[in-house]
Amino acid sequence: MKLSSLIITSARVWALVGALVLGAAASAQVIPPGGSVFNPPVPAPPPPPKIEVPVVPQLDAPPSHSYAPAPRSSFGDRISRCLDDAAASGIRPAERSAYSRACAN
Repeated sequence: MKLSSLIITSARVWALVGALVLGAAASAQVIPPGGSVFNPPVPAPPPPPKIEVPVVPQLDAPPSHSYAPAPRSSFGDRISRCLDDAAASGIRPAERSAYSRACAN
């Protein structure tokens, strides 16, 4: 009989210690009403996104294409591209100048 009362008493003590430990940890997380004066104000929520309906192509409308030629790159850019192409294709350095002149014009 003595042993069972000792077990019940120790269980009550451990339950009390556990409640105190868990109660102290939980009370540290409580934010007081009104908060601190030093906290910055809560920012306003962002505006809702604008929803726009995409343009639906018409099946019976003729396609609109731009037939303007692409702008031509500068002469220096064309020479550099031609010299790179000549080197990549294995043309010897002595022949690259003639190749680049013919390629760039």
